[in-house]
Amino acid sequence: MKKLLVGSIVMAFCSWQAAAQTYVLTDAENSVEKGNWQITSEGLKLKDANFSIEQKVLHGGKQEGSKVITITSKGLTIALSPTRGMDLLHVVGNNVRLGWDSPVKEVVNPQFINLESRNGVGWLEGFNEMMVRCGYEWTGHPVSSEGMLYTLHGRAGNTPASKVEIHVSEKAPYEITVRGLLEEKSFKKVNFETWTELRYIPGSDAFTIHDTLTNLADYAHDYQIIYHSNIGTPILEQGARFIAPYKEVTPFNEYAKKGMKEWQNYAGPTKDFDEMVFNIKPLADSQGKSLAAVINRAGDKGASIEFDTHQLPLLTMWKNTDTLKQGYVTGIEPGTNYAYPVTIEREQGRVKQLQPGQSTVFSLTYTLLGDAQAVQKTEQRIKQIQGDIKPVISETPIAKE
Repeated sequence: MKKLLVGSIVMAFCSWQAAAQTYVLTDAENSVEKGNWQITSEGLKLKDANFSIEQKVLHGGKQEGSKVITITSKGLTIALSPTRGMDLLHVVGNNVRLGWDSPVKEVVNPQFINLESRNGVGWLEGFNEMMVRCGYEWTGHPVSSEGMLYTLHGRAGNTPASKVEIHVSEKAPYEITVRGLLEEKSFKKVNFETWTELRYIPGSDAFTIHDTLTNLADYAHDYQIIYHSNIGTPILEQGARFIAPYKEVTPFNEYAKKGMKEWQNYAGPTKDFDEMVFNIKPLADSQGKSLAAVINRAGDKGASIEFDTHQLPLLTMWKNTDTLKQGYVTGIEPGTNYAYPVTIEREQGRVKQLQPGQSTVFSLTYTLLGDAQAVQKTEQRIKQIQGDIKPVISETPIAKE
């Protein structure tokens, strides 16, 4: 009996250790790379949970060497790539997908991308993510200034993580955290590090992105970030709608002026439709929280993003309702700034700065709206935040490239 008791205690201790353990998949400093790897709730002896976490190394074409981590549960299946800035590739749940169909099909390894090609828009040659981090040293449209080419949307999304680790909480509901370290460093220029986190409770229809950016240099440095979050079919369709509480919206440029009357409504796939972008000043609740969503025509499917306006004070809506093969997609993009070139954003006072050793945090919660009740709840919250405030709808762009 004593041996059985000791054995039970040891087994329980080992099970607790496994459930609470942090798994290091990549560590550049110590030359660690796990490659193909997997754990499951069953393997962790968690009888009241059902999930798996797997890393795969891809082969062939321009995705050679790219890694994908997939969390699978009864709630959502979430795929992200440590090779591509810890960005989210796609999320699926309740027969609804968050993501889109880009002409770029592979998870392109950044070693095959030249960000300076095509006059600074080489970034597009890997662009197919559900969520890509645009930043952190700069973001926005490309521009040359003082001898430097600021390429489209910065470097973070094409920066492989220097460290990747996975943690499973020791107690129910067994929150899973996938952490990745992105380093933007250059002699004399920048010394940024960003710890990215994806936090997910298995079975839930929502997950949180929690990122911490730190300036490790002895000098202050500008920073920008836009969380470029992209949604296509089946949510995006003829008659789908964008909803958000806002105090002002302006067209990004002269072309977007043509779409101001229907800026919150989506057309079906339309040949020769160029992208339209709208700059939004969001409203927030008493805690500074705002949200935006895209919902389908029937109002029974959608996706929402909650964000903190103290961290991300501005919102961009990107409409690209071109043909399906060309890339039929819309973007909800909370950020510190709009997508104009960094020179314009600096002139208009929307570029932020970190002092030496200073850190800043960005937190966003993505929710898959799987039925009419979830959609109605989101719409009601947006109406509550909007209140009696009548938004200003301007037809004058705030800047010209």
